[in-house]
Amino acid sequence: MAGPCSARLQGDVAAFTAALRTLVNNPQFSDVMFVVGREQQQVFAHRCVLACRCQAFRGMLGQAPVGSQDSSSSVPPQGPFILGNVQPEVFLAVIEFLYTNSVTLNSHIALEVLTSSVEYGLQDLCKLCVKFIKDTLSVEQVCEALQAAVTYGQADLQQHCLAFIEGCTAAVVQTQGFRELSDVVLARVLSSDHLAVDELDLVQAVREWAHVSSAVLERPVPEVAALPVKELRLPLLAPSELVTLESYNQQDLLIPVENIAAAWRAHALRKGSGVPSRLCRPRRGTRPRDHHRHLEPQAK
Repeated sequence: MAGPCSARLQGDVAAFTAALRTLVNNPQFSDVMFVVGREQQQVFAHRCVLACRCQAFRGMLGQAPVGSQDSSSSVPPQGPFILGNVQPEVFLAVIEFLYTNSVTLNSHIALEVLTSSVEYGLQDLCKLCVKFIKDTLSVEQVCEALQAAVTYGQADLQQHCLAFIEGCTAAVVQTQGFRELSDVVLARVLSSDHLAVDELDLVQAVREWAHVSSAVLERPVPEVAALPVKELRLPLLAPSELVTLESYNQQDLLIPVENIAAAWRAHALRKGSGVPSRLCRPRRGTRPRDHHRHLEPQAK
């Protein structure tokens, strides 16, 4: 006699997902409620779904109610849980993912949903956000995306953003997002040989970034710009451009005097002697100047 057989059969996934989607922010049968964002929007959810899908929510929902004298109480908190630092649309996207394993994104919330996915430890949601951001990247948003990629350790997204910036650098450096980069991320951008912009334009862009950062951080221009300025390739500038640069520099001290002196020395010696080779290497968008032929061959 043959032994018993078993099999796991799967029904219509789309129908199952659609049914669960009807529970998203549905007060019917809800047993937990959140108050989200400045708007204090109420979002209804089901404890069992959140707890089984997300470790962070499991910990949150397993805590005893505020004011309870019995920390081991088996009665779960009903809420409301106050989440004032997240947009309702972003939180609802997270909830949608937890219920349906899919998410509805747009360019206005994708980066914030990525942030929430990292905070809640939702790796699959994080991957979906990264894919969407890469597929919809724009000049206006690429710097913000790069900053997020660095902040949250998303190496693939970081490389994608850097390649995008290298392809349209002249437009990117004019954006608000560029002026809001951190000094570390800006220095990473400026280290690239493939930026499609001339060095003189980069110097001006860094100057504008430094003045914005100085105002926001309430720190002197030379201090906030110390790291990015190290990546400016001043030996690539012509003597007349260095003279103009010195004139501007007297006003804000953006660039250390020794950096400018090193650029002048490269001109005087007709080679890049004493200057790091990377600072003598033309970028993809560098406009040719007569003296470039005198720079060290290995730096070209």
